[in-house]
Order: sequence, then C-alpha cells, then structure tokens
Amino acid sequence: MRVTGGCARGRKLYVPKSDKIRMTSDRVRESLFDILPSMEGTVFLDIYAGTGSVGIEALSRGSARAAFIEREPLHAGVVERNLMLCGFEGLCEVFITSAERGIRLLSERKQKFDVVFADPPYDRGLATDLLALPGVRDLVAKGGVLVVEHSFREDVTVSDMFVPTDQRRYGDTVLSFLRSSR
Repeated sequence: MRVTGGCARGRKLYVPKSDKIRMTSDRVRESLFDILPSMEGTVFLDIYAGTGSVGIEALSRGSARAAFIEREPLHAGVVERNLMLCGFEGLCEVFITSAERGIRLLSERKQKFDVVFADPPYDRGLATDLLALPGVRDLVAKGGVLVVEHSFREDVTVSDMFVPTDQRRYGDTVLSFLRSSR
C-alpha cells in the first residue's frame, strides 16, 4: 500500500499481516480525495484508523493537522510507524481508545475538524451507531464534512443530526458524505 498523492506520494506504508485490518484501497482513497475539496490547511480526523492510510493521505495532500482514533494498540502502533515513515509524526495525535471514547474526548476539548472520516468494521451496524453518538456532530467544523466508509450490504441509517449530500460505490465499498443538519 502506498500514499497516492501529495508530498509523500509513492511512500510505502507498513501493513501488518493481520485479518483484523481491512485497508481502504488505493482506488477508494484516490476517489475520496478527488471528491473532497483541497486538503490545504485543513484539520482531519480518522476514526477506526487501522493503518492510518486515509489520515496520512490527507496530511500528504496538505492537511495542517490530523488526529487518529484506533482502539487496538497493535494497530495504533502501525499508525504511529506509518506517520514516522512519512515524516508526519509532529502533526498528529493518535488516540488508543474506542471510537465512542475518542469522540467524547475530542468533543470535550471542543476540537473541530474540517473532515471527519470513519471506516468502522463492515456489516456490524457500527456506521449507524457512530452517526448517533453524542458529540460526533460537534466535531464537524462549520462547512465541514463527515465521510463514512461502509459495505454496500449495510443499510446505514442517518440520524437527524446529519444530511446526506453524496454517496459513491466502489465494488463492495460505499462512501457516504454527510453534512451537519445545523
């Protein structure tokens, strides 16, 4: 797996041999960043970060800062390793905690993100659960976007806190783009 664009383009990312990590494909990452506005100067949040490839892609394409939430300590270590491989470790925070706790912590800090990206494990209803978590809407900056990657088999129910603006399918993967309803 490689970074597909920006200053770290072509940099190879470490991917552990594990059946517990499902990486966002190069094709989906490229498409995501083609759809999103310029990352220049933005603040990016990667929830269920896995290897960190999506947040690292944002940093490579100009994000000023990024935060990563990853529950599994082994995977969080992979995120940190990949940040070092790309020279981005000073621009980030990695939270080793559940999505719910990480969102609560960042919300209590009153942090705002221009792009919030979430890639929960597929087909477990976690995408719908994430959208209903208290504090998740507070993390999205005014004019910002929440993007949820999920399986095409998963019927994601959007809470009244968000308005769907776009949805794209890439094989088994769907990217749902949401804006805050306020």
